[in-house]
Amino acid sequence: MIELFASDTPNGKKISIMLEEINLPYKVVPVDLSKGEQFEEKFVKISPFSKIPVISDSETKKNVFGSGAILIYLAEKSNKFYDKDNKLNIDQWLMAQMGLVGPMIGQYHSFYRFNKGKSKYGEERYFKITKDLYSRLNMRLSESTYLAGENYSIADIATWPWIARHKWHDIGLKNHENLCRWYEVISTREPVKKGYDFMGAGEIPKP
Repeated sequence: MIELFASDTPNGKKISIMLEEINLPYKVVPVDLSKGEQFEEKFVKISPFSKIPVISDSETKKNVFGSGAILIYLAEKSNKFYDKDNKLNIDQWLMAQMGLVGPMIGQYHSFYRFNKGKSKYGEERYFKITKDLYSRLNMRLSESTYLAGENYSIADIATWPWIARHKWHDIGLKNHENLCRWYEVISTREPVKKGYDFMGAGEIPKP
């Protein structure tokens, strides 16, 4: 049994989607970020940077923090979505999500979605960066079916929940034909639908 300590964010959804994809039993332990539960001593013991998500694996008695590390751990545990012959490509696109797509779009959410009007510079800067990320992902997906090649992988699982908030971005997903195709194909996967709504709020991926 996996315990998933998370909140309803793209980083949390990455792991619930992965757990659904590999059909591994799990229990969600909600972490209320608005109440500062991520800073409580018991949580810091398993997540030294006070970040979600974290998993606790009762089978191996291991705790794993960091969504990228968790995806690799679960992929290796299940032997799924991490093709040993394509690990270099998968790792590169996974790290691109960890270092660019997530942090940069996350900043855009902060300035444009949650603090609109407080910093014109911040809004404009992260809009431009997010728009550029859409273009670069679209370019990559003109060359391959999925981010790391022709097979669905943890790189796609990591990136998709950030693009699932495309309605927040005002960039126009449908203006990026290849990215839109990739997004819609993944949206039809039943484990993705179920994992996307792991908090039971009735969420569905928006086209």
